[in-house]
Amino acid sequence: MAQKLTLALPAGSLQQSTFELLRHAGWDIHVRSRSYYPTVNDPELDCILMRPQEISRYIEQGTLDAGLTGRDWVLENGSDVEIVQELVYAKQQMTPVRWVLAVPNSSPIESVKDLEGKRIATELVGGVRRWLEDNDVNAEVEFSWGATEVKVPDLVDAIVDITETGASLRANKLRIVDTVVESVTQLVANRAAWGDRWKRAKLDALGMMLQGAIVAREKIGLKMNVSADNLAAVLETLPAIKRPTVANLAGEGGYAVETIIDESVARGLIPELKRLGAEDLIAYPLNKVLL
Repeated sequence: MAQKLTLALPAGSLQQSTFELLRHAGWDIHVRSRSYYPTVNDPELDCILMRPQEISRYIEQGTLDAGLTGRDWVLENGSDVEIVQELVYAKQQMTPVRWVLAVPNSSPIESVKDLEGKRIATELVGGVRRWLEDNDVNAEVEFSWGATEVKVPDLVDAIVDITETGASLRANKLRIVDTVVESVTQLVANRAAWGDRWKRAKLDALGMMLQGAIVAREKIGLKMNVSADNLAAVLETLPAIKRPTVANLAGEGGYAVETIIDESVARGLIPELKRLGAEDLIAYPLNKVLL
């Protein structure tokens, strides 16, 4: 019987970006409407969709081998799990998310010290209580089941909510006072699963390929032909993760140059390379970059 790794994937806001990341890493995930058991093009994986808030608890218990969830929820649950890989991606951007203290624009609250005796609504109750304790502030923290933004100022004095860009908070006429905690997605595993040679190798491979897909999201490959006279100037201009690959062109006396660059610099770099004599330039997307 083939060995299997049971893997929890986050349902909800992180689901689509997780499926997309897995696809770039080499795993095609599909799920039917109202189903919580996705199919995957890997007979060694059994996947289940769960709320990220719960994933680390079931992994710690051994019901699941591993899963993708937020570092914030691992800390909130106090779960004793193995962190296989930190993966910096979120719903919209390839950046950490923040749990922030937010208040109405008209609120007099300007810092954590102003929360003394106030009421705060959040899903991250344990994390907020620890933050208040670290700042020697006494305040009431209540659990919010959602739609947290609408609770201020009529029901509570402040909220702590998760955000990537702050756009939703601004749309609800709230301003950010402070960051309580930053979080990234983590691939975490049950301690016993991590101690199993086969499962550990599978998890290492999964983490490596997911990280490679994340790195590739912000980079492109670049190929060009360069004459011998222009080679030094082109190589001096090229930024690269590592040194560019340079190969002799067959029968032409020039060189083929290939490298990987940040996509953010491409629009300024490519015209400059053309000016320096690079020809037949090709820029192409990448699925995985393993450093």
